[in-house]
Amino acid sequence: MTGIVSADRGVGETGVVDALPEFVVVVFAAVTHLADPWFLFAGLAVAYWFASDRFATAPRRSGAVAIAAVTCAYAAVALGKAWFAVPRPPGAMGPADVPTWLPGLLSAWYEAQVLSDGFGFPSGHATGAAAAYGALALLYDRVWTARRRLLAGGGVAVAVAASRVVIEVHYLVDVVAGLLVGGGVVCVALWISGDPRVRGFESAPAGPPDPDGAGLDPTPAFLLAAVVSVAAAGVAAAGGHTGEVVEAGIGIATGVGGAVGWRVVDGDEPAVPVRVAVPALAVTGALWVGAYALADSLVVTLVATTVAVVAVVALPALPDRSLSEGLG
Repeated sequence: MTGIVSADRGVGETGVVDALPEFVVVVFAAVTHLADPWFLFAGLAVAYWFASDRFATAPRRSGAVAIAAVTCAYAAVALGKAWFAVPRPPGAMGPADVPTWLPGLLSAWYEAQVLSDGFGFPSGHATGAAAAYGALALLYDRVWTARRRLLAGGGVAVAVAASRVVIEVHYLVDVVAGLLVGGGVVCVALWISGDPRVRGFESAPAGPPDPDGAGLDPTPAFLLAAVVSVAAAGVAAAGGHTGEVVEAGIGIATGVGGAVGWRVVDGDEPAVPVRVAVPALAVTGALWVGAYALADSLVVTLVATTVAVVAVVALPALPDRSLSEGLG
């Protein structure tokens, strides 16, 4: 569908960015990490495992819905990039203009940030940031006030979106579209998960109507992510976009894995013990890294991703089950 969104879609932002001091660009290169997929999913997993009732009305259900919402967001990105298939700004292709005052290790890090391949519309970082920080602001409803949470989440998302333009891996229209898609996906994901604030059953965002948040169910959002990812895989395959096929495959595995993992969770489990969470994070992290490292083998990538996500989502139920079996 190339042509719907122009390859040359800049509105003069490149000239503004080129006039910025090098130090500012380096700072924004660091800010962009706040929406790296590994950072978002690791943070969401930690919140899902450890959050108590002080942070959310139903911490396990809220955490799972947040993970599902971000999974939906990345599925939408995969579909959008495969559908529109437009390139990034020329600066993203290199060579990188690395500040001479950066030491060696930081020079390599900076170069990795400002060079990027793949398609450019919409921005995955902007979409992921809007979805993740928006979901956290809405679902972790016992931290601050709703206004402060939304302002903080929106501020981080906008900062990440700006960083992608400043380091010249996206045009302004890419990140604006990403913010809109991410925000819209959060609303859809929370709606199908049964959140009354989005469905309009309550006038104020005070959380689910019942004290244990039994109305929240992440399964529909996980399955929606899988369905959208299947569509993305089809579009990418038809266009011969191998990289996007892999990304869509990871989306399918994440959606299916999340839905399967949630089947063993009651939703009212306590926080995961640290002695269980630390090795689990190491193992699931290794599986997730391996899924990307072995992207040439799509089957291995899908299996590794599915196993990792099932483990992440099912983990809160495992200590209780182990204890019950031990007592039995």
